[in-house]
Amino acid sequence: MSRVVLIPMGVGEAFTARHYTTCLALGVGDDWLLIDCPHPVRKMLHEGSTAAGLPQPLDLDRIRAAAVTHLHADHCCGLEDFGYYTWLALGRRATLLMHPEASARLWDGLLSAGMELVQGQPEEPPSRKLLSDYFELIDLDPSQPVECGPFAVECRRTIHSVPTFALRVTAGGRVLGFSADTAYDPNLIEWLSPADLIVHEATTHPHPGLHTPYEKLAALPGSLRAKMRLTHLPDDFDADSSAIEPLHEGRIYEV
Repeated sequence: MSRVVLIPMGVGEAFTARHYTTCLALGVGDDWLLIDCPHPVRKMLHEGSTAAGLPQPLDLDRIRAAAVTHLHADHCCGLEDFGYYTWLALGRRATLLMHPEASARLWDGLLSAGMELVQGQPEEPPSRKLLSDYFELIDLDPSQPVECGPFAVECRRTIHSVPTFALRVTAGGRVLGFSADTAYDPNLIEWLSPADLIVHEATTHPHPGLHTPYEKLAALPGSLRAKMRLTHLPDDFDADSSAIEPLHEGRIYEV
């Protein structure tokens, strides 16, 4: 069985002044899956993997795909970097895993303003590009796992203000569960509970209907809390008194 590791590249909520926003790198062997893709993604990969002690820092050339949960900027604003760098520097398309509801406005609502027109030479008119010029978009399906290299990705809709999907990723015989952004949802926690390691968002600030209060997670059974880690945290989160271990940027976790 291959060693499966998780390195948090960012653990903060959208308004963090202390951290990068939530982004995870899941690795098995030489393959890496990025879970969410905020900016500045290359700097995050370099700093996080260096701090984790990898022999060679991670960069986008080693990322097999990015699984993106939803289109709020703190989870996806690095996609322009991902697409341009992969296209221009690596000469290929980047691979994205998204549920169709989450990706429905990916191009016209997010990326086209900065990526649709490409100027080759100053005297030439710009050429017009499509999402498919930069990305191979693979649809996630709630009814079955979707395979991408050594990763099998399952998804489930969460309770959030835009279409958002939690993930279960199986690799090397281990399972990582990721809540994505969600209001407190016992049914989602039940769906995540078979995973070997669960990463769940938490907040101590009032975001009614948007995010999960820490107190709800702290009241879960001890056996569940023991394999749960917290992310998407406000800057004033009291890690020392938390009943559930918060993730730390640049630390390796065994799945």
